[in-house]
Amino acid sequence: MSEILADLFRHNLWANLSLIDFCAELPDEVLATNVPGTFGNIRDTLAHLVDAEDFYATALTGGLPERHSVLAESSPAIAALRDPARQSGEALIALAQTLHGDPVVTIFRRGEDQRYRSSFLLVQAIDHAVEHRTQVKTALTQAGYEPPETDGWTWDTTRLTL
Repeated sequence: MSEILADLFRHNLWANLSLIDFCAELPDEVLATNVPGTFGNIRDTLAHLVDAEDFYATALTGGLPERHSVLAESSPAIAALRDPARQSGEALIALAQTLHGDPVVTIFRRGEDQRYRSSFLLVQAIDHAVEHRTQVKTALTQAGYEPPETDGWTWDTTRLTL
């Protein structure tokens, strides 16, 4: 599609990994923090975010779901989420660079085949990640921690120094 769209997914991957790396250093009692109005506790929200991105990447490539064993676990170790997050993030970047047009993909979801435009799944991947990263950062703040900055300004400054 374009390098600009690929950059959106590069930021998304960087933000996900930044938050995962930060949370991997925290004690279990902090990872169990659950704030009303959010998806769930920090650990479960991050696992859900990574699992969903794996789903979007798989759906967009037409592959069969090949779930990482860590994503099937209940309350996985945060550090174990890093590799699946990186893999699905890199797959979404590659898709953003190579996808032409707006092909429709068919996904077996909620007991039936459903058709989605690729653009919808790409938008959903970004929106879903931002929503859940925000929830995790809110829970971290409530637990007394200052979460990492994952905004575009910080990402741009960080990537310029890499």
